[in-house]
Amino acid sequence: MFLGEYQLNFSGKGRIVLPKKIRQEIKGKDLILSRGFENCIWGFSPEEFEKEAKRQLEISATEERARYLRRYLFSGSVPAELDSQGRFVIPSALLTYARIMEEVVIIGAGDHFEVWNKNFWKKHLTEIERDYAKVS
Repeated sequence: MFLGEYQLNFSGKGRIVLPKKIRQEIKGKDLILSRGFENCIWGFSPEEFEKEAKRQLEISATEERARYLRRYLFSGSVPAELDSQGRFVIPSALLTYARIMEEVVIIGAGDHFEVWNKNFWKKHLTEIERDYAKVS
């Protein structure tokens, strides 16, 4: 299970080091990166991406929302590979989407991890905390 929050500096060349505790959940060198929601990048082990893909494909393509979600998920997904130092390259389209520049936060989100622009993450976390306080 992907857990934790990790702040990293980013070189701007598209390559980022995946924290060791996150890497251990990948169990290999292959991963799948995908356009997530709220301008973050999702990262999956191939097995977890397969499970998510299967869930999406179980919904009938006759449902408009299902078609939109499939297009969003699959068109924004790419395979990636960890090098011997635990680094991977984020394609420029995903970097642009997530507005990743210098400071990055990687968070564990259970079945996947997320890569965030640090400022976006701070704002989003504040919103989550505010909304959670309303229901507790």
